[in-house]
Amino acid sequence: MKLSLKLLAAIALVSQITACVPVVVGGAAAGGAMAADRRTSGTYVEDENIELKATKNIYDTLGEASHVNITSFKGNVLITGEVPDADTKTRTGNMVLAIENVKSITNELTVGPKTSLSSRTNDAYLTSKIKAQFVSENRFQANYVKVVTENSVVYLMGYVTQKEADDAVEIARNTSGVARVVKVFEYIP
Repeated sequence: MKLSLKLLAAIALVSQITACVPVVVGGAAAGGAMAADRRTSGTYVEDENIELKATKNIYDTLGEASHVNITSFKGNVLITGEVPDADTKTRTGNMVLAIENVKSITNELTVGPKTSLSSRTNDAYLTSKIKAQFVSENRFQANYVKVVTENSVVYLMGYVTQKEADDAVEIARNTSGVARVVKVFEYIP
């Protein structure tokens, strides 16, 4: 009886310790991403909050009739995806602009049907190819530039020098499968 109580206590303790591992690892990964970013940790967190709030507001308002992606960098928000009509595109932009700490929006929503799963899979593949090229060419620190791909159009965001922006655009443009590159940079003076 005494042995089984000790065994149960040990199992309970181990289950509590292992439950902490994802939290610690996740926190370390987020901390690592912030450390390699030019944004302050406060700005990084504000950007994450903007993305979460905007995504929730849009989903609550539009439901699944639209496919909308929100990406924020230093309060500058990129809106990509597809909506059924021009009015929905305008309303979506206004919803995002109304969120606290949003400085500006770049509304790149397309009016039309939602992209297919294969198109989105290709977009994810293009994004990973471009990021891999950033690393292999080593012209700038790869996490200085955020890459968002929607329907083979690549959007580049970040707080960068003119040279870093030019290098990022060149790499993205020369990546097979990219239809167009759009700069959404904020430049370091």
